Amino acid sequence: MPRYRLLVEYDGRPYAGFQAQATLPSVQGAIEAAVKAFCGEEVRIAAAGRTDTGVHATGQVVHVDLEKDWPAQTVFNALNAHLTREAVSILSAEVAEEGWHARFSANERRYLYRILNRRAPPALDKGRVWHMKKDLDHEAMHAAAQHLVGLHDFTTFRDMHCQSKSPVKTLDVARVRRVGEEIHLDFGARSFLHRQVRSMTGTLVEVGAGRWTVDDVKAALEARDRRECGPVAPADGLYLVGVGYGPINPPPSGGGVDA
Repeated sequence: MPRYRLLVEYDGRPYAGFQAQATLPSVQGAIEAAVKAFCGEEVRIAAAGRTDTGVHATGQVVHVDLEKDWPAQTVFNALNAHLTREAVSILSAEVAEEGWHARFSANERRYLYRILNRRAPPALDKGRVWHMKKDLDHEAMHAAAQHLVGLHDFTTFRDMHCQSKSPVKTLDVARVRRVGEEIHLDFGARSFLHRQVRSMTGTLVEVGAGRWTVDDVKAALEARDRRECGPVAPADGLYLVGVGYGPINPPPSGGGVDA
């Protein structure tokens, strides 16, 4: 049974997250319906990250196992043909190597958070950025973000409904930069806690707005207390932009990949 590796882009606004829902639209449901329309098979796909309601992706990775050995280009063309009414696009399709798994073989997830930092609200990017009228100090935000880099107990930035067995994670990248009228926050790690990126982003915005100091972020992290977290940023500006893969290892038990 061949396994196909798919690179997927989607607008998260029409969906109740990536994961399939019994009565609500999901990205997973849209792709699985496209597979059934293409070849008649009812499948369950696996993804590198279970993005939340309203969260977008430009670099989600999924795999699908099919009974027939289709050319990868046929799978690519057919799925996109059946996704034309969805806010989902298959960017590439290829046959996966033996033992590869979209979720368990991943050793890096990369997220981007976009903040539109101007007085005028977005017209074209409404629902795709977090609009902040107040001028934000991105340099102070970046300095504060460096306190989050490394191995830490991220309880402060962990959603109360997080199912990860441990709040301890290693954050490899936390970078804040200004790009024209936008402020971009880049985060990279092997895995994330549920809503960790949005929690960290909301807290860093407090620094950029001058309501928190750089050291306040360090104190909040060390408190290991969810009540010390700043406001949680909305889903609008969050994107899963890439997934990294290294040597194939046996699937671990558990491990959160939500952000």
